[in-house]
Amino acid sequence: MTRFEGYAALVTGAGRGIGAAVAHRLAAEGSQVLVTDIDVVAAEKIAGEIREQGGAATAWRCDVGDRDSVTAAVAGAVETFGHLDVLVNNAYACHPDTALFEDEDDEAWSRDLDLSLNGAYRCCKAALPHLAASGRGAVVNIGSVNGLQDFGNHAYSAAKAGLISLTRTLAGHAGPRGVRVNLVAPGTVRTRAWTDRGRNPDAMSALYPLGRVGEPEDIAAAVAFLASRDAAWVTGVVLPVDGGITAVHTGFKGTTV
Repeated sequence: MTRFEGYAALVTGAGRGIGAAVAHRLAAEGSQVLVTDIDVVAAEKIAGEIREQGGAATAWRCDVGDRDSVTAAVAGAVETFGHLDVLVNNAYACHPDTALFEDEDDEAWSRDLDLSLNGAYRCCKAALPHLAASGRGAVVNIGSVNGLQDFGNHAYSAAKAGLISLTRTLAGHAGPRGVRVNLVAPGTVRTRAWTDRGRNPDAMSALYPLGRVGEPEDIAAAVAFLASRDAAWVTGVVLPVDGGITAVHTGFKGTTV
């Protein structure tokens, strides 16, 4: 498949998990990819894997919480590839809820909102002129089912709900400039967000109508569709990729689904 032949993409938080799977998928379909992450060693690893598989990828350190870092990453993509066609906003932060809402830590709350929502805002702001110039620009935001209904994680959920709103308003603003803006809302996905906390995501499988949790590649496939010309008449859409959990909500509350 070469849907992205001649394309250039920038993926944030691409050093592992969903972001890494997205970078691999876009590169496998022909795109050049700037693999960005605050952990540049992790980004280098993914970019190296892509190159070993015959793709084109460059690693770049990017902290979406810092405007200068974001501006430099976007400029780096344009300098490296000559243009920018696709932006995937995947970087986020999520801290566990306290037992009582009034005990929430202000700094942790602000960090979740800043990286998960403001980070995407910074990236869109820096990338939009280049996406518009490409004539086929697309933004795909990685949201969460947490932005659609209650699965816990107050700050993270508020940020992801805000990202849904930004997706819709920016779609209306950017559409006349030829840029599409959409969002994928994953359910529980097998990533380090679970294993680093000593939790087994497969324990949630029975809660999902399709009988399993998601894999990063499930999300990457949806991102590739929305970023491609196959979705040329699709913008402002929130696409749940969640094994059916939001269709038949079980009352599940967990840590970052």
